[in-house]
Amino acid sequence: MAEKTKSGGLLDRLVPILLLASIVMAFLVGILWQKVNFLEKGTSPTQALGEQAGDTVDNDVSPPNAGPEQGKLSEEQVAQIAPVNSDDHIRGNPDAKVILIEYSDYECPFCSRFHETAKQVLNEYGDDVAWVYRHFPLDQIHSKARPAAIASECVAEIGGNDAFWKFTDALFADPTTLDDLESVASNAGAGGSGFTSCLEAETYDERVSNDLTEGTNAGVRGTPGNFIVNQNGDAWFVPGAYPFEQIQPMIDEALQS
Repeated sequence: MAEKTKSGGLLDRLVPILLLASIVMAFLVGILWQKVNFLEKGTSPTQALGEQAGDTVDNDVSPPNAGPEQGKLSEEQVAQIAPVNSDDHIRGNPDAKVILIEYSDYECPFCSRFHETAKQVLNEYGDDVAWVYRHFPLDQIHSKARPAAIASECVAEIGGNDAFWKFTDALFADPTTLDDLESVASNAGAGGSGFTSCLEAETYDERVSNDLTEGTNAGVRGTPGNFIVNQNGDAWFVPGAYPFEQIQPMIDEALQS
């Protein structure tokens, strides 16, 4: 009877250990399967989330819909995109066949990545494609984005379109410059008392807010949020920091439509 009791006690102690071991083994098998699945697809776990990753946050101005999916938009969706006008910041040929409209955030690391992609687009397509920059500061997670956006408008007022793009390039090239906007503005040719007075006057707060609202109404839910629009009124949505190779087919389609 004593031997039976000892065996039963040992079994009772082993059951929870074996159960825990089974759970751990199932977890490890799941991880192994996931890694094999990624390798079969030729991607890493990070890539599987999408190279087009971007920063997102809920906005008070968001309409109830979830926004458009990547790719070509319907006529109704195209109609929600604010038309390019003389107040826009345009880089490249204003009469280009295709316009890349970017809603961006100066503090967003994904926007910094996409900034180089957009430059590559202009280099590859020349006068056929132009680039429009619009503001979409994610205030809930990027406290420096809105002040930088407002500062960029002051730079544009003082130094013109070239100064705006020089200022923008500098901020994305070195995020630490977000802490010294006056120096960046000065290097862009738009510093001094005029820049300071413009900031204090809060002249462009509404402009930045309007860009944010228009972008949200068009379906942007994070940054960078991009639209490829051609002269025929067709448009494609590119939600995130896609590399050049992934947006090139959409630009080609826009040029051929």
